[in-house]
Parts: sequence; C-alpha cells; structure tokens
Amino acid sequence: MQFDLLKRRQFITLLGGAAAAWPLAARAQQGERMRRVGVLAGYDDPDMKAFQQELARLGWSDGRNVHIEYRYAPAGSHVQALAKELVGLEPDVIFAQSRPVVASLQAESRTIPIVFTAVIDPIGAGFVASVARPGGNITGFMLYEPSVVGKWLAMLKEIAPHLSRAALVGNPKTAAYYDYLLRAAEVAAPSLGIELVPGRVENAAADIERAIAAIAGAPNGGMVVLPDSTTSINRDLIVALAGRYHLPAVYNNRFFVDVGGLMSYGVVWVDEYRKAASYVDRILRGVKPADLPVQTPTKYETVLNLKTAKVLGLALPDKLLVAADEVIE
Repeated sequence: MQFDLLKRRQFITLLGGAAAAWPLAARAQQGERMRRVGVLAGYDDPDMKAFQQELARLGWSDGRNVHIEYRYAPAGSHVQALAKELVGLEPDVIFAQSRPVVASLQAESRTIPIVFTAVIDPIGAGFVASVARPGGNITGFMLYEPSVVGKWLAMLKEIAPHLSRAALVGNPKTAAYYDYLLRAAEVAAPSLGIELVPGRVENAAADIERAIAAIAGAPNGGMVVLPDSTTSINRDLIVALAGRYHLPAVYNNRFFVDVGGLMSYGVVWVDEYRKAASYVDRILRGVKPADLPVQTPTKYETVLNLKTAKVLGLALPDKLLVAADEVIE
C-alpha cells in the first residue's frame, strides 16, 4: 500500500512536470480564437506570398490562429459575386487588391475592415474621406500619385529623344482612374515635347492589338502602359506587340520587363504586400481602419532590358543606367 502511494505521487509529479513543459505555443493555440482574413485580388500575383509571410512573422500563422480565404477576379470578372461571397464568410478583415475590388467590397459591407493596395485616387473613388483620416471601414496603401505619369513620360523621352507622341495604354473599365492620370499627363507632356494620343483598350486581345497598331501608325510614337488588371493579365501580348511595331514603352511593373518589355518604373510589390499585412495585423489586434492613415509608396524600382533596347535600336542613356536598380541582359 505504501509502495502504491509512493508510485502514485511520483506519477502525479511527473504529470505536473510534463504539463509545465508543454510548449507555450501549443497551450496558447488551445485558447486562441481562430481569426479569418479574406483576400480578394485582381490576379494571382506571385509576390503576394509576402503578405502571408509577413502575417506569419507578426504572429498570424494560417491554419493555427488565422484562416486566410483567397479569391481572384481576373480583369474584374465576377468581382461582385466574389465580393459578396467573401463578405458572406464574415471575415475579421479583408485585404483588397485594386480599385474595382475595393468598390465591389464596399458595395457589400460598410462595417468589415478593408485594407487595400494597388488603389489610385482613393478619395476620388469614395473609399476614404481623407488620406490622414480615412473615416470609415477602409484604409490602405495608395499605388501612385498622379505625378508619377510625368516620370514615365520623361523616361520615354530620355531613352527615345526622337519621340513626339505617346499613348497612355489602359482600360478605363478596369482602371477607373484613367482620366485622373490622363489629366496629369496632359500637364507634363508639353514641357517634354510630347503629344498625347488615345490609348484606351478593352479586355479583348483583338482590341488591344487594334489600339497598339493605331499608336504605331504614325512615326515617333511610344507607350506608357498604366497599372491595370487588364494590362497586367495581357502583359505578354502587349510586350510582344510593342516589339513587333518597334514601339518604345515604359511599364508600371517589372514583370513586363521580365517578359521582354523595355523598361519599368514602379513600386516594389513585395514591400507593398508586407505593409498591407502590417495593417491587417493591427486591425486584428483591435485598431480601427479609421485610425490608420492611407500611405503612399516609399520604395520604387527602375528595371531596364538591355536586349530589348538593342532590338529597338535604342541606346540606354547613362542617367537611366545609373538610376536603374536592375539591368536585364
């Protein structure tokens, strides 16, 4: 009997020690409420993995204490239905990529917190009251200020000094800010000796080809390819057409240059997705979107394609080479 009692005490002591040694993360997991994050994007961007990686770094691990639901609406297809579906899941916060996506989510909910990226002119879109004080359930990271159009036009003129005409290529249906950027281009173009010509396109490949052929129909032309889900999805086609017609072009995203485009000047998307994750983290921890100011990009990169420049018969100016973050050969 005394031996049995001793063994029982030893067992209880061992059990208590095991409980004390139980991993803190495992015990925390048992008591944590699973949070739900929705993601609605215009396209599946490989760089978006940085969003989930940053959330994990901040303590939110998918499948452990957060569940992430992804939805994609290429070039705006079925975006309203997907927004309705995602809102119906009642997530704690939604990460939204692109202006059409945010507009669709806003139509479905005025209470679920929304963190956006890839949005131009969020005030004009009616998403926020002001940059400093968003005032509602939406905040995030603005893609470009209108002055960036002047930078794109200046880069075109720099690499092709003979250029006298340029088109802003974009789809006003998926880039509702087209006229907003066009007005900025109209201010910048005269001082560079550039005449702006139409560059509006639709989703269809045939329409994109028609528009670019029209741009190439007169001499000394070039293109500024605007940030837009339509241009992003059709990047291979646009780059191929620029090459076929020997049109110098500047793009808003390096992935155009990766597939043979001439040059790009744009935000560093990995950085943008990480910053969006930081806002999602703060909202999950109780901060209201209305108290998180809309921010503008802080990192830009210039990427040049030397091979494409040679094919087009263009020399890369020293100023552009020095400014380049990467030169693809």
